[in-house]
Amino acid sequence: METGKKQSIIIVDDHAIVRSGLAMLLQAEPDLVLAEQAGSIPEAREKLAAQVPDVALVDITLKEENGLDLVRHMKQHYPSVKTIILSMHDESAYAERAIRAGAAGYVMKENADDVVVEAIRTVLEGRVYLSPEISSRILLSIAGGESGADKPDTGVGSLTDRELEVFAAIGRGQSTRTIAEALNLSARTVEVYRANIKRKLACENAAQVVREAVRYIEQEGG
Repeated sequence: METGKKQSIIIVDDHAIVRSGLAMLLQAEPDLVLAEQAGSIPEAREKLAAQVPDVALVDITLKEENGLDLVRHMKQHYPSVKTIILSMHDESAYAERAIRAGAAGYVMKENADDVVVEAIRTVLEGRVYLSPEISSRILLSIAGGESGADKPDTGVGSLTDRELEVFAAIGRGQSTRTIAEALNLSARTVEVYRANIKRKLACENAAQVVREAVRYIEQEGG
């Protein structure tokens, strides 16, 4: 990391209160500066085109699109940017997908206040930041031959990023309405995702989808 130069950060999150909280953390660090904030992927793309930051903090759950879509966009168009995903999901499958998409770090939102500055400094040094819990789960998954990276077109690995979010929410016992509110989607859209999940996992009915989702959450430790 270059000394004497303030490292610029963009925060991409659709909740203003989250952006404000992260901004306050950055303001306390003399070598970090908040360059931009964005509440959506289109807004983030506009601001990235105007100014390329050193680090991007990106919420995985954004309106209309998944945060990993923005990570892939930055990897293609702004490869110098180090991206850290902010997530409410503690399942290792999300972290694996984030890293494969091009992210350099994965931080749980509930722990962000305590670790986000450490995560920023870690990725600026060219290393990957993952919580110890997530790292352990990924290593166990790989050791057991269950990594989603090895089986991208089968089972849960065949689900899109958004479908995986819905699937995990089902496993936590959330209703369609609750999922829709959490992911900023309409209930109808969530039902479409549920139908896609049922088809891809070859489930006979909605009850089997729920059973598979619960089993997935239990295996992931979430």
